[in-house]
Amino acid sequence: MTQGDRSDYLTAANYLYGLKPGGTRFGIDRMRPFAAALGNPERIFPCLHVAGTNGKGSVAAMIESILRAAGWRVGLYTSPHLIHLGERVQVNRQAMSEPRIMDYIHELDPIADAIAESGSPADRPSFFEYMTAMAFLEFQRARCDIAVLEVGLGGEFDATNVVLPEVSVITSIGLDHCEWLGDTLEQIARAKAGIIKEGRPVVIGRMPEAAEHVIRGIACARSAPVHSVRECFGSDINSYPKTNLLGEYQRWNAATARIAVGLLGAKWSISDPAVSTGLNSVKWRGRWERLSIGGRAAVLDASHNAEGARVLDSNLESLARETNRAPVVIVGVLGADRAASLILTICRHAREIYFVVPAQPRATSHAELETLVPASFRGKIFRATVEELFPGGDVCTAGAPNDTIVVTGSIYLLGEVMARLERS
Repeated sequence: MTQGDRSDYLTAANYLYGLKPGGTRFGIDRMRPFAAALGNPERIFPCLHVAGTNGKGSVAAMIESILRAAGWRVGLYTSPHLIHLGERVQVNRQAMSEPRIMDYIHELDPIADAIAESGSPADRPSFFEYMTAMAFLEFQRARCDIAVLEVGLGGEFDATNVVLPEVSVITSIGLDHCEWLGDTLEQIARAKAGIIKEGRPVVIGRMPEAAEHVIRGIACARSAPVHSVRECFGSDINSYPKTNLLGEYQRWNAATARIAVGLLGAKWSISDPAVSTGLNSVKWRGRWERLSIGGRAAVLDASHNAEGARVLDSNLESLARETNRAPVVIVGVLGADRAASLILTICRHAREIYFVVPAQPRATSHAELETLVPASFRGKIFRATVEELFPGGDVCTAGAPNDTIVVTGSIYLLGEVMARLERS
């Protein structure tokens, strides 16, 4: 790709998205030489490393918010983004700009080409390695005091796993990404426990006993002290830290974040007021996020696997009680295996369901979604597109004026909806 081709940001972004590895291959074998060629910027700043089936984004955002409330300059690396690519790499919650992304592409391309030329085309860094390298360089150059890094997929073989964190965090373990991580809780736990480093503490959130047993075994082998949310805070959710993010599960996440920052040590001066301020001012969109669309109540909630479906089940039940009316649900999912439990959950609560297909290669089709609807469902089913349901601006065409709209499923769907709502 030439300099002229990349002068337009959309062309540059599409170029980045096209940097997919040939076949299924995890990124650490590519990331190690890539980071080394950049001078290992990830070794310049301390970090916390956050993995988990669900909750890792929320916990990363909470930790970042607490650290910033304590007065530190904080880098935050998360994925995927909702609307803008630069959301993945933030310094003090300021997203990386489009010109900055283009500058990094110009800088990284020759290095990536050299790696491929010295080995094979398969050694050339992919999209996620590029974004990870951008995050490392940005946090180094912005002189971040500390960074919070969310694992993209799994743990052991994720591109972010070249770091040596102050604290590792594993928020939860559930069956997801089974095609890559394994089809048992133990296999998935083993993959995510790959972020545990020798002698560095690890925080574990709520998870099945079998998964916890695996993680504790790996931590013991690496002399890594384990700090469990359940052991630290008990079983009474009322004793858990409060947060402005809604839902009981967010209090589990808040407790996880609280323990993690407490393990950083005295030099970081993480006071109780900083923890409270951070947890009650954290911004993390699309997690049971309430808003108004054209004066109508709406909720945006990313929920894309079986563990997330259980949380959604509780939230939808509470919403129906609160409004005294069954909600209208708009849903789109990546993968029929993920969709199965989600659709069953939605059908227990919804009056109408609108199936949409996110603009992603792995998106589940209308027909596939319809086959997952149980015969017992008595509501209405519609096929729709994001463009039809959200024609632009403060408008949603689904349901009736007094309905509460819930948009759920893939985070990519939520991003598409948010982008439409931004349009005037």
